[in-house]
Amino acid sequence: MSVADALRDATVSLSTISDTPRLDAELLMAHALGIGRNDLLLRQRDLSVPVNFAVHVQRRLTGAPVAHILGSRDFWTISLTVTPDVLIPRPDSETLIEAAVDHFRDRAPTTILDLGTGSGALLLAALDQWPDATGLGIDASAAALAVAQDNADRLGMGTRARFQLGDWAAGVTGPFDLLLINPPYIATDAPLAGDVLHDPASALFAGADGLDDYRRIAPQLPALIAPGGMAAIEIGYDQGQSVSALLRAQGLGVSLRRDLAGHDRCLVATPGE
Repeated sequence: MSVADALRDATVSLSTISDTPRLDAELLMAHALGIGRNDLLLRQRDLSVPVNFAVHVQRRLTGAPVAHILGSRDFWTISLTVTPDVLIPRPDSETLIEAAVDHFRDRAPTTILDLGTGSGALLLAALDQWPDATGLGIDASAAALAVAQDNADRLGMGTRARFQLGDWAAGVTGPFDLLLINPPYIATDAPLAGDVLHDPASALFAGADGLDDYRRIAPQLPALIAPGGMAAIEIGYDQGQSVSALLRAQGLGVSLRRDLAGHDRCLVATPGE
């Protein structure tokens, strides 16, 4: 069977469980061949189907996320190691980096705090965006911090990124130019489907209304955001008003940004109204 035929068959099979079956098939084939997806698309007529491609497709058909099969996920301008110990970075979260780029268009942030750092995605993306900045990533999971540290070292940012175990910003001394925050925001009894089923529960659920962690984080922010700085906070698509109210109650200015799908995704909090 040719690579083109194998990709076509895999796409048909994966369409039963994935919204992006062709992309999944191409990523799995490239991984099986040990090459990049672009190389695969350019060279597929000259390549043979590796035996382990079928194994990768079968794992995907049983529900394993592509990121876990590949062991990595691209995010912003970097590629991150991903394990079941961390939330899989998603394009929606790039909205936070986009908000920061807009805010700091005339100057660069020099100090960055990432609360709930997980794989280090947001912090390391920001450090790649601003090469003179340094940052601190906090997480309650030691296993997640090990993944984040490995990503920082592999990307050559080990001297610029520091990671520590913590309970949000408790005990953290500011201020910071830029805060990046992606807390759990799913209601405990909300139904889940797809790749999110394989994310750590501690990175997903936040009480009956999904707001428990925002309630804890909001009072910590005024002392942490430097003058002229900002916090970019990820939210669920229906949480714009409720989380904005929590932030404004702390005297913060708040603006909303939507992701590429048009969903409410990020709140930008700034000092004062």
